Amino acid sequence: MRSSDGLRLALTTLTVAPVRGPAHLDRPTAGRAMELAPLVGLLLALPATAVLVGSRLLLGDGLPLLPCALAVAVLALGTRGLHLDGLADLTDGLASYRDPAGTRAVMKAPDVGPLGVAAVVLTLLVQVAALLSCVQYGRGTESLLLAVATGRLAVTAACRATPPATPDGLGALVATTVRRGVVVAWTMGLLAGAVGLAQLGPGTTLAGLLLPVTAVLLALALSRGLRTHAVRRVGGLTGDVLGALVELATTVVLVVSAAGLG
Repeated sequence: MRSSDGLRLALTTLTVAPVRGPAHLDRPTAGRAMELAPLVGLLLALPATAVLVGSRLLLGDGLPLLPCALAVAVLALGTRGLHLDGLADLTDGLASYRDPAGTRAVMKAPDVGPLGVAAVVLTLLVQVAALLSCVQYGRGTESLLLAVATGRLAVTAACRATPPATPDGLGALVATTVRRGVVVAWTMGLLAGAVGLAQLGPGTTLAGLLLPVTAVLLALALSRGLRTHAVRRVGGLTGDVLGALVELATTVVLVVSAAGLG
C-alpha cells in the first residue's frame, strides 16, 4: 500500500497525469514518491521522445529545430511548468542576496523578476539547442531519455540527506526521506541503461560509451553543488529548490551529450 500511495503521490506531484492522490499522506509515503521520481521521469520522457521522433518523420529534415522545441514543450506541459517555476523562483531568491528568511520571501512572491524570466528562457533555449545537436548526431532519443530521468534522480538524491528550509511545505514533507541504497541503485541502473542505449547507436566508440556516464555524473555533481548553495542561502530544501535541480540536471545531460558528440 505504501508503494502504491508513493507512486500516486509521485505522479500527482511531478506530472499532470490524471491520477488521484494517495489515501494516506505522510513522510514515509513522500519518501517512496521521491524514490520513484526517476521512474516518473522515464514515463514523462516517453511522450516527449514520441513527439520528437514523430514530428521528425512528418516534417523531414527541412525543419530540424521544430521537433526539438516540441519535445521540450511536451516536457514543460507534462509537469505544468512546475520545475521551470521553481527555477525562476530560486533564481530570483538567490539574486536578492538576502538572508535565508528574506530569500524565501522573495521566492514565495507571486511575481517573477527579470533574472527569473531570463533563467527560464535561457534554460529552454539551451535545452532545445543541445537536443538539436544530439538529434543531428543520431542520439536524440537516448539523450532525451537520459536527461529527463537524471533530472528526477537529482530530486531523489536531494531528498536523501538535505534538511528542510521550513517546518512545513513540500520540502519539509520530503526532506531526508529517501534511503541511500535507493539513490545508489538508481544511479547505477541509469548508468548501465545509458551505456546499453549508447551501444545501439551509430559508430559506437569507447568515448561514446563513456559520454552518458560523464553526463550523468556531472549533472549529479552540479546538482549537489546547487543543493549545498541552497542550504546556505535558502536555509534548506524547498519545492522550488527541487524544481531548479530538475532543470539543472536535465540541461547538463543534454549539453554534455551534445558537446561530446561534436
